[in-house]
Amino acid sequence: MSVPQASDEIGELLKRARTIAVVGLSDSPLRPSFGVSAYMQEQGYRIIPVNPSINGALGEKAVASLSDIREKIDIVDIFRKSEAVPPIVEEAIKLGVPAIWMQEDVMHEPSAEKARKAGIFVVMDRCILKEHKKRFV
Repeated sequence: MSVPQASDEIGELLKRARTIAVVGLSDSPLRPSFGVSAYMQEQGYRIIPVNPSINGALGEKAVASLSDIREKIDIVDIFRKSEAVPPIVEEAIKLGVPAIWMQEDVMHEPSAEKARKAGIFVVMDRCILKEHKKRFV
């Protein structure tokens, strides 16, 4: 008799996702957002920088907000302080994004709960690079 496997929702998300909008992506190679996004890009994901303060990063043109993106977003990856999360989540809900990922040390439970109620898969206080490496490298 086989033992049922525990569901790995993060692994499933990372398998099916193709496009990641990175809110707060820096154009500086010294910043964690740049290194994590570069890794994910190397793994085959399309990275869209969302930062009104830069022209672009990792060979991609930056947009000022999620609403400026004209293609399907699979994951909104948030590299901002926790207090900056609510309007980002509101925008993601309006756009019907399937997943919101808050990087390590980024937590906002009321926004996470609101997103979950809207049917969005939420990951909070975890590094997408570390979670990807754990499963696929």
